[in-house]
Amino acid sequence: MLAESEIVLRMVGAALIGLLIGFSRRRKAAGVRTFALFCLGCTIFTIISISDVFSGTVTDQTRILGQVVSGIGFLGLGVIWKQGSKPTGLTTAAAIWSTAAVGMLIGLGMWVEVVVGTILTLLIIMSRRVLESLGIED
Repeated sequence: MLAESEIVLRMVGAALIGLLIGFSRRRKAAGVRTFALFCLGCTIFTIISISDVFSGTVTDQTRILGQVVSGIGFLGLGVIWKQGSKPTGLTTAAAIWSTAAVGMLIGLGMWVEVVVGTILTLLIIMSRRVLESLGIED
């Protein structure tokens, strides 16, 4: 069983990392608070799935994690729109999905992977300007 202090640390960490990633997506379909809530929510569901709440019962705790992934995909779809023949919001939806995965890592206490996942997510989000300067369209 996780100590309450570890649970609080994971939840606060998720909120802060979600805010950080969300800050890079401000003024988009999903912004700072949205990303913080996605990351925090995924962390909470992951903590629930690995907790002792289900001890003594016959359950597959990984089912919660699988449902979180499906749910995030569904919610990410809400930011995808079509303008003419071109879809928009795909990067925001992918960023939501990636942030949710980082939130799940936080819930599992996989801190090295959290740092790497956060850095890579931010680098990819911020790479747009570099790609545009190279003449590469997103």
